[in-house]
Amino acid sequence: MKELVSIIVPVYNAEKFLSDTINSVLNQTYNNWELLLINDCSTDKSKEIALTYKSKKIKWIDMDKNSGAALTRNRGIKEANGRYICFLDADDLWDKDKLKKQISFMQSKDCIFSFTGYEFADSNGVPNGKKVFVPTKINYKQALKNTTIWTSTVMFDMKKISKEDIYMPNVKSEDTATWWKILKKIDFAYGLNEILSYYRRTSDSLSSNKIIAIKRIWFLYRKVEKINVLCSIYYMCFWALNAVRRRI
Repeated sequence: MKELVSIIVPVYNAEKFLSDTINSVLNQTYNNWELLLINDCSTDKSKEIALTYKSKKIKWIDMDKNSGAALTRNRGIKEANGRYICFLDADDLWDKDKLKKQISFMQSKDCIFSFTGYEFADSNGVPNGKKVFVPTKINYKQALKNTTIWTSTVMFDMKKISKEDIYMPNVKSEDTATWWKILKKIDFAYGLNEILSYYRRTSDSLSSNKIIAIKRIWFLYRKVEKINVLCSIYYMCFWALNAVRRRI
């Protein structure tokens, strides 16, 4: 019997891309899933678009107030019923075999936490050839040097980890902070080195602003992980090198 997968999508003013993202879930070859669309008080037509989909597997959940990505995903985690939990951003896309291949991979590795390779795409969702290949496994100290784990590729086996462990802290780069938090408790996260997700990168996306990205990673080292200045500089040098490699 196929295990249920809970797919958590935070939605905030995503009308331009939301249909593509939902369709990439509907097209999955693995079909035992629930799609939790968590609305962070959108003011556009996101809800109207979502409600055109009549599948009982798609659930629209409204936040009481605008809360940001971390708390919005946490609401999805709380509501999730699946053996597996994964995340998908409202402007990103999946390969049709993403769930099927990743669940098979996790079962073969008997692992708690997995992630996959991905490819950058333009604002129209068209892959641009810039592919990010991932290591076969990564531990906490390696993850400090290389933020290769991208949110829309992550999957957890909830029989092996608690919801409390995967709740995200309400900080910038909450996803990276979460992966580090989890990797301090487990030996490794395992990478499936196939391109199964597509990262739609627009010119105004937060991660495209290099200065903001540097400030965020420095904050995580110093304030969240409590790493001293010299070690933070050491890790940041590797972080910057790996970030450049992912974008060339």
